[in-house]
Amino acid sequence: MSIPSVISKAVDDIHLNGYAVIPNALSAGAVERIRKALTPWLRGEHLGRNDFEGHKTERVYALLAKTPEVAAVVEHEVVLGINDALLPKNYLLSAVLAINLHPGETPQRFHLDGGDSSLPVPRPHPPIGVSAMWAFDDFTDSNGATEVIPGSHTWDDTRQPTEGEAVTVTMPAGSVLVFGGNLLHRGGANVTGQCRLGISPQYCPPYLRQLENMTLAVPPATAAQYSERVQALLGYSVDAPGFRGHVDGRHPRLLIDPEYQGRKYRDDLPKS
Repeated sequence: MSIPSVISKAVDDIHLNGYAVIPNALSAGAVERIRKALTPWLRGEHLGRNDFEGHKTERVYALLAKTPEVAAVVEHEVVLGINDALLPKNYLLSAVLAINLHPGETPQRFHLDGGDSSLPVPRPHPPIGVSAMWAFDDFTDSNGATEVIPGSHTWDDTRQPTEGEAVTVTMPAGSVLVFGGNLLHRGGANVTGQCRLGISPQYCPPYLRQLENMTLAVPPATAAQYSERVQALLGYSVDAPGFRGHVDGRHPRLLIDPEYQGRKYRDDLPKS
């Protein structure tokens, strides 16, 4: 199936069920490269601080400041194509973190993501953000694969999920689950003897504050190693038309590239 066809089908699935699965979106070689790059950060030293983070789960934040290889999933053409269909222009990367469930981890509570959980917008509503969960181990029924409530993106605020409505999203390593932030979901229980590693990039509209303060987590000298697309997702960009995101009246890409020839000056700001 062609890339546009994969994107179109995924968007249709998200409209219908709230989520889509793209099997084997990363090659085995890419999976291994990213896993290897993450290894120094996955030593079992910083487990979750509460039930939501998971007392037996490692969460590694600010990944683009630590493992440049993760850019391959942040700017993956299929996920960005889905975002292009679901989010406003100039959307941002809200968070990107590794989630490594250790043996004995218990299920999370069902929840929404990002702005869909924090903004006071009555449900149902279109997704405010989009989340992806990339499998770096096979996601199985027993090792903590993400669980979703199909159709919950259409529910109002009064309806609560039940355990019987949950579907476990099993998929091989290299696959990605993409869903609107308005879909109820959770990390499952890991009852195996092995860890289960996933990486979750999450995207938000340009008007919403990012979950991770990306331009502090990934300062200009670090951001310079990435593509212009990743730099824009981090926040080295403006929301045009308009100039939301400027730095002292100048385009934030000038912090990375002083020779940047885009919009630079206060004179470029819209006239009132």
